[in-house]
Amino acid sequence: MTYNFLTLEPLSLDTVAAALARCLNVDVHEVEVADEGTDQDLRNWEALVLCEKTTVRGDVSTSLDVYVQQSVDPQPTERELASAFAWVTGAVVLFPAQEAVPSAYWAATAEGSVTRARLDVSDDDEARYTVETVEAPVAQLPRASVARIAEVVREQPIATPLAEAFAAHLNRLHPVETSATGSPFWLASDRLAAWEKLVRHMESAWASSGWCPPDLYLERLRARDELEGLLRSQLPDSVAVLLQNALDSLDALFTELTVPDPGVLREELLPADVRSSTNGWWWDRRPDPLPW
Repeated sequence: MTYNFLTLEPLSLDTVAAALARCLNVDVHEVEVADEGTDQDLRNWEALVLCEKTTVRGDVSTSLDVYVQQSVDPQPTERELASAFAWVTGAVVLFPAQEAVPSAYWAATAEGSVTRARLDVSDDDEARYTVETVEAPVAQLPRASVARIAEVVREQPIATPLAEAFAAHLNRLHPVETSATGSPFWLASDRLAAWEKLVRHMESAWASSGWCPPDLYLERLRARDELEGLLRSQLPDSVAVLLQNALDSLDALFTELTVPDPGVLREELLPADVRSSTNGWWWDRRPDPLPW
């Protein structure tokens, strides 16, 4: 398994080797750490743990690319190893998040906390790393702003089994119409996925982000508006029945997870001149508390 870490603090080869050995419960002689000055011909390429250490510039000092042989057991997750490495070395360790946003990272501290971080990498010949934002204060990053990082929530992977089954069925029966971007069939699949993402995210208590940006909540609520319009006039009966069956399940779950709303949601999300014209029943219910 491979791991990609960045540390704020500079670390020596011996420190990295000792820390990896301790975290992975292997003998330190089975850990091979090399940097730019290491003679490649003298390396132990059969070691259980191989690590490439690179010195970098900016808020970050050290880059570590770690490869752990399959024979090492257990194989920790990236989060687990980063947290253990931070605790052993006393360093702040950054590791990439799952979301497909280049700046999306997590920061693990020696005190045991793990928080999201936004990392900028310059386009200079010698890249410079800047930690712009963290979602919780990190003492070693006094210049980083402390704020929620909205862009990763949009990219957060959320399973949508009902939308996937609906799209697969349309693709089998109407492949041309379903693949045509902007067609009613394509819109039905796309908007159903957006609605399901909102309901599943709500069901998970907003994991793993812990919140939902209001503009994203509004976008996915409007997806439900569009689905209603598609049901009424733009889909053949056979497709409308399939879509309604998927919506029945999601709408029931949405109802279970929300409370009646006298207008708080509209006030939070909509300008005053359009609040009264938004009529779907899903606008009359909201999560409690609101997730932003």
